Amino acid sequence: MQYPTTSSIMNLQRHLYRQKRDVKRCDVFINHRGTDTKRTLVTLLYDNLTRLNLRPFLDNKTMKPGDKLFDHINSAIRSCKLGVAVFSPNYCESYFCLHELALFMESKKKVIPIFCDIKRSELRVVNNGVYPEKDVLRFNQALEEAKYTNGLVFDSLKGNWSEVVNSASDMIIRSLIEIENQARMDQLNIQMHQLMKHYTTST
Repeated sequence: MQYPTTSSIMNLQRHLYRQKRDVKRCDVFINHRGTDTKRTLVTLLYDNLTRLNLRPFLDNKTMKPGDKLFDHINSAIRSCKLGVAVFSPNYCESYFCLHELALFMESKKKVIPIFCDIKRSELRVVNNGVYPEKDVLRFNQALEEAKYTNGLVFDSLKGNWSEVVNSASDMIIRSLIEIENQARMDQLNIQMHQLMKHYTTST
């Protein structure tokens, strides 16, 4: 695996720091089932990303008392650059987890999956009548897309916590660098198109 260089990480940090510090924006949204992973993998990952001067979104760390849950979370997902979905044994029992994942996919966000103590094949929504049929459909579509996305697999009984956090952080940094580079290229292409349009209309 090719790891990000120190210079590329520093360039990313400087670019993100220069951006407007809008409290509603975040670099990485961490989607997870709190009862399974909040006190272990998720908090370790959040702390590590924060040390790297990134802006991760984690509900109990980012939201304040009085914040409207859906409004705040939906806004954070739509404005974030990247999503991390931490799948765990009780993940599919949470409406919030599934809603967040579906919103990632519907917003065309890149998502890095981490399969923690669960196999890809075990991810499914059982329609027990609790959720509307349209929600069950969008949840299962999002899960199917996530199953076939490259990510990390972690067994909490055998794995090394430090290694999985570092590996996830490296994947996140590489993805953010790619996203930033693509955004710059898109902006350059727009500017070139505008210049060419101006040139052709003025001659």
